[in-house]
Amino acid sequence: MLTVCGLLKLSAIYADEIPPENNNPNALFSYSVAMKKVILIGLLFFAFHFASSQEVEIIKFPELQKKILYAEAPLTIINFWATWCGPCIKELPHFDELGTENEDVKVYLVSVDFQSEIEKVKRFVTKKSLSSSVLFLDEKDPDSYMSKVSNEWTGAIPATLFVTDMGKTYFHEKAFTKEDLETAVNKYLN
Repeated sequence: MLTVCGLLKLSAIYADEIPPENNNPNALFSYSVAMKKVILIGLLFFAFHFASSQEVEIIKFPELQKKILYAEAPLTIINFWATWCGPCIKELPHFDELGTENEDVKVYLVSVDFQSEIEKVKRFVTKKSLSSSVLFLDEKDPDSYMSKVSNEWTGAIPATLFVTDMGKTYFHEKAFTKEDLETAVNKYLN
């Protein structure tokens, strides 16, 4: 991350000198131009960082059911994860990359963290720069929705539901490697 010290070092590089301590107009002008460039770079960096930060949508299960029922792509993938789940965190980049690189796939990353952890989830999503749709499932009782996602779901995470645009569903209660995920996607798309 670019810091204030980094910006000051950049200004010295652009000005090709340490800030002038005398009243030399040329040195002051050169330094002024360099500082304007550094400020512009800093503003662009921060604008890009905040523009690319992903929002976390807080939803109830009926809203998630609609996303399951009304596919937005030939294949919709709903990955259930939590910030405290090591295997979930390990596989998230594979799902996120898939969601941004394959136009035939819509990925929802559904956090099942505790309701009190929403701010932690938001910080995590920003830190990881996730670009897929991130949903925070605001439900107190997992037993109330697990069987509606899949009768196979025992409650373990990571868990992933694949839904084709024809309404066919495939449920996996396991962590995916990048290769496993690509294999599953190719299988369910064809």
